[in-house]
Amino acid sequence: MRKILDISYLPFIDYGEAWDLQKEIVHRIDLGEQQETLLLLQHPPTYTMGSQKHPEHLLLSQEELKERGIALFEIDRGGDITYHGPGQLVGYPLLLLNGDAGIDLHGYLRNLEQVIIDYLALYGVQGIRKPKYTGVWVGEHKICAIGVKFNKCRHNRGFVTSHGFAFNIQSGIQNEGFQGIVPCGIQEFGVTSLEDCTGKEFDLMQVASEIAPLFCSLFDYEGSLSDKLKEAR
Repeated sequence: MRKILDISYLPFIDYGEAWDLQKEIVHRIDLGEQQETLLLLQHPPTYTMGSQKHPEHLLLSQEELKERGIALFEIDRGGDITYHGPGQLVGYPLLLLNGDAGIDLHGYLRNLEQVIIDYLALYGVQGIRKPKYTGVWVGEHKICAIGVKFNKCRHNRGFVTSHGFAFNIQSGIQNEGFQGIVPCGIQEFGVTSLEDCTGKEFDLMQVASEIAPLFCSLFDYEGSLSDKLKEAR
């Protein structure tokens, strides 16, 4: 029997608030008090710097960050610096990995990439992986960054995942916050979006509702859409 996954779409939420929400849900999943969860959302303009800290990859001063209205968080996921902002769909899967599903930590990352690759294929776009890097590219341009944390359970066996993927949807996003950083510390590749790859316009709620069943199918869950996502549809 497939496990139930609770899926919520939150149109806009401050990064710090979403980070606190993740930690709360991770704890409740570990205690067995909450179903595994997929949060799909957008953030206001934000830079996040992961555990592979390279301050030199932030190209803006504190004054410039303030002038541009971009928040900065040093966080506990893997990876380097990336940008979140309007026009980007962020996904935070909060899943219990305890070996029962036969997926290891490496396989989890590959599955996240595959969700995006499968979604791109729906619109005739070929998403690819690149050796040495985590994420999804279209040609020489990155369209989806992935950075995760595996939280060791205290009351259960295994891990609960947090953080996740940042999928560039709307055109022009690569000309906004990404210009102020070396995205993920990778200098040799550019950044692109779904709209730039297809020439079509996309609504973020539409993308969220289409990604949800792909995620459930690949990870073998039964999706349970929350009221917020039902209303969005």
